[in-house]
Formats: sequence, C-alpha cells, structure tokens
Amino acid sequence: MENIKANKKLCRTLIGTVASDKMDKTVVVTVVRRVQHPIYGKFIRRCKRYMAHDLENSCRVGDKILIEESRPLSRHKRWLVKEILERAL
Repeated sequence: MENIKANKKLCRTLIGTVASDKMDKTVVVTVVRRVQHPIYGKFIRRCKRYMAHDLENSCRVGDKILIEESRPLSRHKRWLVKEILERAL
C-alpha cells in the first residue's frame, strides 16, 4: 500500500501585509519580495497582491499574516489565511 503523505503536494506559503479587509471573508494581502536586477545587480522590491480567504473575518488592515495556497475558492481567491503573525497597532 502506498504512503498517502508521499503523494500529497506541498502547499506554498507566503508572508504579507493586509492591504484591505472591506470584503466579507476576504482580505487583500500585499507580498513584497526582493529580486536582483538582471543587468545592474541591484536588489529591487517587487510587490504583488493576493486575495485570501479569511473565514472568521479576524484580519485587519496592517496585520502581518501567513497565507497558504489552496484550491480555487472563487474567481480570484486561491489562498487561505493560515495565521496572523503580528497585529497592527
């Protein structure tokens, strides 16, 4: 019998800041990453926004959260809020 955990695909996780919490059970998360410029070698910041499913509506603007990849939940949502790492002041 095969090991079930060996077949399970690992889910990607990202850390970002909540940019908007105006929708019901959905937050918009801004993820900032540093990439090296291909020619000049300088590190530059790249931002991308993801919609994440927040079941309890517990996230607020400015919170630092961990999101995890999941199946498509709606037209734009493919991420789940895993945990709140740091609350905004």
